[in-house]
Formats: sequence, C-alpha cells, structure tokens
Amino acid sequence: MPSDLKMNQQVFGGEHHSGRVARPLWTAMKRGALGRCPHCGEGKLFRAFVKTVDKCDRCGEELHHHRADDLPAYLVVVIVGHIVLGAFMGIEATSTLSTWQHIAIWVPLTILLAVVLLQPIKGAVIGLQWALYMHGFGGEEDLIESHPEA
Repeated sequence: MPSDLKMNQQVFGGEHHSGRVARPLWTAMKRGALGRCPHCGEGKLFRAFVKTVDKCDRCGEELHHHRADDLPAYLVVVIVGHIVLGAFMGIEATSTLSTWQHIAIWVPLTILLAVVLLQPIKGAVIGLQWALYMHGFGGEEDLIESHPEA
C-alpha cells in the first residue's frame, strides 16, 4: 500500500471523527426516553404527544434537527408485535377462549402498548441522533447531495 494514501477510519467511542468529544450515548437515550432534553436532562423534549420542542427551554440546545421519522413507529410495531403475539400464542395453547374474548383482550392491549411505547422510543431515537452528532446536531447543516447527471 502506498505510504501517501491516507486511510479513513471510523472511530467508536472516545473522540469523534471530526475531533469532537463523544457524547454519552446511553445517557442521552435514557433522557430522551424519559421525555427530557438529551443534552441537559432537565428541559422537556415534547410539547405534545410526539411533537418535539424546537429548542430546550433550560439549556437552549436546538432539537429541531432530529429526523426520527418512521423509526420509532417501526420499533413499536416490532416490540408490540412480539409481546402480543407471544402472549396470544401462550394463552391460545393453554386455554380455550372464544374469538370475541381474544378480540376483547388483544386489540385493546395492542393499542395501549403502542400508545405507551411510542413517545419513549421516539425520545430515545432523538437522544441517539443527538449523541452521535447526526442530522445537524453537530453544528453543521445536514445537506443532501444531489445525484450526478447521467
């Protein structure tokens, strides 16, 4: 390998590849899951059910950069699906409930779990993005490169 070739390496933990100090990943995700600012842990992250504030009212950290988009919903579907399906299969194997009883149990449980989990999971995803300097959380704009003309 030629000596003048510089290798680009991705560094995990410690110092960020741009020279910035790594932010605490698990702390930021925990703060986000609790509905708090991933930076200070004191300000509110949400102004409505899943609508985030633009800026933390305590530390001033801008939070409008997040791009949580559909990931929280996908994660909720996977988690709730595993819980409800596993419980359904266990109950079905050990008891004889009628169809209407299954509907009366599993539909409300599915809705309840989805509603309860959506906000904490979205907060954790925003905390993850903040900790990893993603989508403008690092101070630079997140520009989308245009495709070269063919």
